[in-house]
Amino acid sequence: MTDKDRTFMRLALREARKGIGRTSPNPSVGAVVVKNGRIVGKGHHQQAGGPHAEIHALQAAGRKAEGATLYVTLEPCNHTGRTPPCTETVLRAGISRVVIGMLDPNPAVAGGGGAYLASQRVEVTSGILEEECREINLPFCKHALTGLPWVILKAGMSVDGRIASRPGQQSKITGKESHRRVHVLRREVDAILVGIGTVLADDPSLTCRLGRQRSDPLRVILDAGLRLPVSATLLQQESAAETWVFCGENADSKKRSSLEAAGARIRTVPVAAAGSLDLAAVLKILGEAGVTSVLVEGGSRVHGSFLDAGLADQLFLFVAPAFIGSMGEPLATFPPGRRENRLPGFRFIKTRRYGEDLLLEGRFFNR
Repeated sequence: MTDKDRTFMRLALREARKGIGRTSPNPSVGAVVVKNGRIVGKGHHQQAGGPHAEIHALQAAGRKAEGATLYVTLEPCNHTGRTPPCTETVLRAGISRVVIGMLDPNPAVAGGGGAYLASQRVEVTSGILEEECREINLPFCKHALTGLPWVILKAGMSVDGRIASRPGQQSKITGKESHRRVHVLRREVDAILVGIGTVLADDPSLTCRLGRQRSDPLRVILDAGLRLPVSATLLQQESAAETWVFCGENADSKKRSSLEAAGARIRTVPVAAAGSLDLAAVLKILGEAGVTSVLVEGGSRVHGSFLDAGLADQLFLFVAPAFIGSMGEPLATFPPGRRENRLPGFRFIKTRRYGEDLLLEGRFFNR
């Protein structure tokens, strides 16, 4: 690995980031074609089903690709899916060297693209800025390995750990800069998940409000007893996003029919302890539907249930410079009968200011 390899891979990563939130269930991938130390083509994967990053970069390079080096953040595919194998296009273009950021995380195909290119006398180097390349595709990697989506817990809270001034009340705690960051985050995920308590308290739309960049994720409601009103905003507004409601097996059939008539898609899962839904079953159904990332926006019981079950992967915690007091709703309420020391370990990755608020971003790992 040379300094030039790292430099050009960083440029490929810059390309890859352009596709974040637009390619699921595919990964975000970037590629650059370099000849005689100069970039002659670049591109990124723009949407699932469309040409991969390598194809865009090679098309941009044209005949200059012959004898050039291709830098790509993820191993070129060597199998036919929605598109033909990228390896064959690389060979036809006359690329002499391929530099790969990370191998495909899918155990069934990992290393196959690189090995095939090497067998065709193309020089292959892999593992360049591997961690950075993996970082932008954590949901894709988890889904490829487990079939489950990457789970992000998001909350806005006061410095004394309260997410609302009273349980069941709508509260606006964080500022407009934080709110905009949340909508960017919504644009980047496949689904938003909330509990029925949040819907009844806030009547949210659960959409991404970024003007022309708007792209609404799937809305997921945990509602064991089907208390969701047919008049709820998320069922009445115009949106390309579907609303999935997960309920218990004994939920009222008439209410189910009325919600389905209003446009909701009802999914039944077992009811776990304390009357809450089996979250592992919910995630399994979402993963099987191709959902690779879920943003959990609350409320307190939902946060507590995900933490208690060890199902959270990442945390976005917006902390506002305010105190609410003991009457406020806590960040997480845990199910009764919880075993001691069961919560997952946690480490901070970075902090950032948004107006007067502080964003704490971290990762969970099970003990």
